[in-house]
Amino acid sequence: MSPCSLHIVTGGAGVGKSTFAKSLAVKHSAALLDSDTVTEPVVRAGLIGAGMSPEDRDSPDYKRLFRDAVYECLFQTAADNLSHVSVVIVGPFTRELTDPEWPQKLQTRFGIEPVIWYLTCDNEVRRQRIENRGNPRDQAKLIDWDQHVREAPVTKPAFQVNRIDTGS
Repeated sequence: MSPCSLHIVTGGAGVGKSTFAKSLAVKHSAALLDSDTVTEPVVRAGLIGAGMSPEDRDSPDYKRLFRDAVYECLFQTAADNLSHVSVVIVGPFTRELTDPEWPQKLQTRFGIEPVIWYLTCDNEVRRQRIENRGNPRDQAKLIDWDQHVREAPVTKPAFQVNRIDTGS
């Protein structure tokens, strides 16, 4: 059994995944692999090359072209590090949260039982946080917040998670 740990931090936009993950990485002296930063320059270049908005992270085309590749980059980098350092991976993992076999798939892949954190908070708190961070990628969400909430409903994990309400 590896002395290293694997933490997966999940949840919707604005719930505080990156903030929570940074504190978790410090606590465990872990490598931090955040989907918002690890692949950002490559994704932006790919979006521009494909004639898409470099801010797009929600369209069906983005998800078809980039979503799985972004996650695979995180997982391959985690695998390279887990032999000698704990790892915290950050991403929404919306589809994966609905797969009751996902924790076992992660354990099989990495040879270590993952600790999965699922962060939530009230939609109004999420909206305020997204507004405050001022990231251009969030503009589409903020232009029609009600539509965003309808199209990106809160995912109910299909397995046991460490649930954290970051709004309280």
